[in-house]
Amino acid sequence: MRKLAALGCLATVVVLGGCTSAPSRPAPAPSAGPSAIGSSTFYVEPDAPAVRQARAWQAQGRTADAAALRRIAEEPNAVWFADAVPGYQNRVRRLIMAAGAAGRTAVLVPYWVPQRDCGGHSGGGAPDAGAYRAWIAELAAAVRGRPAIVVLEPDAVPHVLDGCVTGPAAQERLTLLREAITAFKQGEGVRVYLDAGHPGWIKDVDRVASALADAGVHDADGFSLNVSNFETTADNITYGTAISDRLGGKPFVIDTSRNGNGPAPVDERDDEGHWCNPPGRALGPAPTEDTGVPRVDAYLWVKRPGESDGACLPDAPPAGQWWPEYALGLATN
Repeated sequence: MRKLAALGCLATVVVLGGCTSAPSRPAPAPSAGPSAIGSSTFYVEPDAPAVRQARAWQAQGRTADAAALRRIAEEPNAVWFADAVPGYQNRVRRLIMAAGAAGRTAVLVPYWVPQRDCGGHSGGGAPDAGAYRAWIAELAAAVRGRPAIVVLEPDAVPHVLDGCVTGPAAQERLTLLREAITAFKQGEGVRVYLDAGHPGWIKDVDRVASALADAGVHDADGFSLNVSNFETTADNITYGTAISDRLGGKPFVIDTSRNGNGPAPVDERDDEGHWCNPPGRALGPAPTEDTGVPRVDAYLWVKRPGESDGACLPDAPPAGQWWPEYALGLATN
């Protein structure tokens, strides 16, 4: 059964959020001291799809729907970089400059590793390791010396663990992730969180921790959980703390953008419905660094609420495309 979420980030932009659940047991303090993010406020895109949609609905007299959608539009956005379309370097620079001018911290998600999503709804990625290295070098240079949070390559490590990427390709992927962390960490102000999946996917936390270590997590600021997924904040805290225990107290961040109602029930006939645009889901609380939970650096909305997970339903657009009706459901549930 498939345990990953369709990341749906091909539109280059997603978002950040939060929750306040406590772990089932107290987590010890990180061995290397706290890892606080540099800014107390994340950057809010002024012209994101939810912003434009809310304006359009307001103009059309759909005032209640516009008000609901502003629950998404007014929250900070994580911006996804999922291609090498000419000018992507300028897109990164504009994001970083705009965030700096606003006195806020940009959150970005590099998502172009070779064999991305193993050919799933968000399949694609760089054609080879050389192209990826050059691409990462450009991204890292564009953010160097400025405050930024990088959530690195969602699902890349878990796909090694679930057997989707194997052999030399798996080793190459872990090497590319180590190199990417090194590239982003060359300048001050950039914090990097290597993605580790979610508690409903790879259950063996020893394997997760070992793979993260092989991918260079000890040189990063921590790891990320629940990107584009729906697992509860409490379950992510328990899972993340167990992984952190095996990594010397490494901190982590959690994507709570769509986990307000937790995950959908698993349909044994169609596991895809558990993670691909499931109905009845809800927004999580707003993004915050003030989690009150040891080792949890922030709750973020890494996935933009309202972007499709994939064309898995008759009316669902392809992965990454804005879907107003689904966004409205998240905002009103």
